Amino acid sequence: MSKLNAFMEILTGHFNNKDQYEAKKAENFPYAEHVNTACNDKITGLPADFAGVFMVEESYFTANGSTHAAPHLFLFTEQADGVLLTSYDLPAGYDKDSFTYENMKPVAYADLKPSAKFTPALYKEKDGVWEGGSVSMFSPVLKFTLFERFSPEVLEVSESMEVNGKRTFGYDEPILYKRV
Repeated sequence: MSKLNAFMEILTGHFNNKDQYEAKKAENFPYAEHVNTACNDKITGLPADFAGVFMVEESYFTANGSTHAAPHLFLFTEQADGVLLTSYDLPAGYDKDSFTYENMKPVAYADLKPSAKFTPALYKEKDGVWEGGSVSMFSPVLKFTLFERFSPEVLEVSESMEVNGKRTFGYDEPILYKRV
């Protein structure tokens, strides 16, 4: 099995942090879900030799009684030293409230645009566990830091946003997603 196939097998599916949330809800820790679906079937005009996997990530975070959607379109490609995640802008006509795999209509590959703000993240495998991340400057004062560790048992996700060095989003420990 290729590195990319093994990686995608771990990453695709429906996940939540129910166990972690139950243990930490008194500390105002969020309830979170990821629905990760490969979506090459919805992208038209892929090159004949295209070896990557596009994926819709539907993220839902519930804190303080309100739920926020954060959908993403990612491309995963196999590299000599791991798997590279490149973030793409949402296709034209979608926003954070309307972009889901189910709602996604066919979109032309030529119309997709890599995110100008997100620094691609490289994931490397060691003993069946994939680790990687990146630091992106979304503006001169807005920094996004991502670090993730994926195994068949759990997806550990650490994300933080800082404005002028002050954290405005993120938690002191990773969110632990388990397959539903």
